[in-house]
Amino acid sequence: MKLQVLGCHGGELPSCRTTCFLVDDVLALDAGALTSTLSLEQLCKVDDILVGHSHFDHVKDLPLMADLIIGRRDKPVTIHASRECARALRENMFNNALWPDFTRIPTRKEPVLRIKPFRAGSTFQVGPYTVQSIPVHHPVESCGFVITRGRTSMAMSGDTGPTDKLWKVLNQTPTLKALLVETSFPNALHQLADVSGHLTPQTLGTELEKFERNGCHVLVYHLKPAFLPQLKKELGTMPVEILELGDTFEF
Repeated sequence: MKLQVLGCHGGELPSCRTTCFLVDDVLALDAGALTSTLSLEQLCKVDDILVGHSHFDHVKDLPLMADLIIGRRDKPVTIHASRECARALRENMFNNALWPDFTRIPTRKEPVLRIKPFRAGSTFQVGPYTVQSIPVHHPVESCGFVITRGRTSMAMSGDTGPTDKLWKVLNQTPTLKALLVETSFPNALHQLADVSGHLTPQTLGTELEKFERNGCHVLVYHLKPAFLPQLKKELGTMPVEILELGDTFEF
């Protein structure tokens, strides 16, 4: 599997983009940096988007993408979202008030987007990928994912504070090659991180003690732009890699 880092920050500035990864050019993980990174031709190749939860920085490019690709694809782009997230997208984004309902445009039978709900904790198929969703700890329903194709798996934590189920699933995945894991706030703001459902370098370290790594790459994302220097300093002594925009990996 090829993984491209389109966005890896917990906020947006000219040098920072919000969460968005691209797998094999066709599967997006969250939608925080699709339209700001990909060309129109590349956007039209994306068939499926996995959304971990409904917060704006993870879904913000969905409406802009729909507007760009209308009339340019033979089938809708499928947005895979947990039931709670799917409901939030329908009621609060594609509601004809904030944005036109591109799940019914140009027609209900042939829309630009299709929202396909899944039950948090379920396993489902997305094209050639088997996706296992894992409920994690966040103020809204949030899921991490294990994505498997053939003998290769990669995982994404989603936005989460300290959790247990994620690590149990990862430890039962022998084909796991890479883990994308969030870390948002520096250690001094651990109370803010806890109440908002995020990790600090210190809590990440505690969480990784639950992980039977077995050579798996640990790739850190979702760093808040306002605290980048401090976060990089605190993460610098840990056996992890901090993702940067434009990074590409082959697993």
